[in-house]
Amino acid sequence: MNVGLWIVLLLVLGAEFTNGLTDAANAIATVVGTRVLSPLKAVIMAAILNMAGVLITGTAVATTIGTDIVRPEIITLETVAAAMLTVIVWTTTAWFFGIPTSETHELLAGLAGAGLATAGPGVLLWAGWRKVLIGLGVSTIVGFALGFILMVVIYWAFRNAHRSNANRLFGRLQIFSAGFMAFSHGSNDGQKFMGVFTLALFLGGALPTFAVPMWVVLLCGGVMAIGTGLGGWRIIKTMGTKITRLEPVNGFAAETAASIAILGASHFGIPLSTTHTIGTAIMGVGATRRMSAVNWGVSRQIVTTWLLTFPACLILGYLFTLLFKLFS
Repeated sequence: MNVGLWIVLLLVLGAEFTNGLTDAANAIATVVGTRVLSPLKAVIMAAILNMAGVLITGTAVATTIGTDIVRPEIITLETVAAAMLTVIVWTTTAWFFGIPTSETHELLAGLAGAGLATAGPGVLLWAGWRKVLIGLGVSTIVGFALGFILMVVIYWAFRNAHRSNANRLFGRLQIFSAGFMAFSHGSNDGQKFMGVFTLALFLGGALPTFAVPMWVVLLCGGVMAIGTGLGGWRIIKTMGTKITRLEPVNGFAAETAASIAILGASHFGIPLSTTHTIGTAIMGVGATRRMSAVNWGVSRQIVTTWLLTFPACLILGYLFTLLFKLFS
């Protein structure tokens, strides 16, 4: 492998690390916010089950990212490098302010912008972008709706239960729902940068065909876990404590709703934002008490960042590619 390929691979791992700072932390935010698990125990659980989600559910999402978003045969390593630099810059900035952001949308927008700068509009593939649009609907509308509906069902089923007894029960159940969330995160988000890493290996001539090797799965999964352990608390604090007041029953409902939506998307190779999914599920759960139970100021800040992410990262990916062309 040449020096250029090594640099690109390091950028991919850098982007995967920032994914751990934010997206992977979302998987355990509610279980920490309800104080069912300590941050350390939650991080260890997330790291193990994220990896399990990748290993057990296959690489359908990684294949979508690596082959169906931009045409692999007409982009270059510089295209991938520009997209990864975009993810690193945008994620790190959002993480600094404790704002959850979608690495999925950063990655997709960065690839699109870099691809457009490399080869023009013909570089984009509709098959993959159709899945992206479906994922956007699942992560927002379905996430909120499932969180709301599941919380209503639980309130009705346990309407005669004593509050303390219900909290003890759901405190135990939330350990399983948080594990379910971490597993589902691995099944979708855990695969995305593995797809980019494999794409870089393919473009650099290190792989004859696009196929995700097991060592890539293990390497990327490990780097993501390190990112979660070292810096995930900023995002955990926002998602787990600032959107709405969460008790174990609320955390259980949000995690379960988000996990169902994410695993369904992963089955069909649909890349979606786990940040959006758990965020809207938490909002849906909070809205069942009353609309004012949701901190809409914080929620509005989060949603604004989500809306800005795609156009901003599209532009950044485009500009970084032009910059790399000047020095190539």
